[in-house]
Amino acid sequence: MTDRMELEAALEAVLFVASEPVPRDRLFELFPERERQAATEALATVLSRWAESATRGVYAEEVAGGIRLVTRPHLHGYLKRFFEVSGRTRLSMAALETLAIIAYRQPITAPEIQELRGVSAAGVLKTLLERRLIRIVGRKRVVGKPFLYRTSRDFLMHFGLESLEDLPPLEEFEAALGGLDGTGSALSTAEPEMLEGPEPKRAETEAS
Repeated sequence: MTDRMELEAALEAVLFVASEPVPRDRLFELFPERERQAATEALATVLSRWAESATRGVYAEEVAGGIRLVTRPHLHGYLKRFFEVSGRTRLSMAALETLAIIAYRQPITAPEIQELRGVSAAGVLKTLLERRLIRIVGRKRVVGKPFLYRTSRDFLMHFGLESLEDLPPLEEFEAALGGLDGTGSALSTAEPEMLEGPEPKRAETEAS
């Protein structure tokens, strides 16, 4: 039997991530038939907990045959300003593609990134360093001794990864980055041997 608190937590989590009102029947389908009564009581508790209140920014409402969590209308101005600020900090498509290349080829140098993308990576690397999504880990022992770049701990946190071993297949990662250019990125067209993920030992070092 699922713990009552877990039932409530599960219902809250579903309502939080749902993009549209969720019908009660669909919520109850999450649980075995023998737990439907407990789930009904848990939902009543959740709705009571998230009842509309002048002191809270989020509340539960029943609309269009379902339940959803919504923000209070009078807070629209704050949300609008928040998304305007957030929008200014989004990474460009070039930065996203470069980040994907580093994630799957690290450690890697700027000239190697440029060879894959066909354009200079200097400006993009500066942006990624400022956002702390990548870090410099030394220099490659070749002519010119270019810097070597790796993803950072912030990169792992940003994408919800425990370590680099948890990187998804390349296609899924490109989708997570926004689909890149939608027509095939430098990663997609690179040689197969260039797309191998980091070795396990390196992944452990990165996450530590």
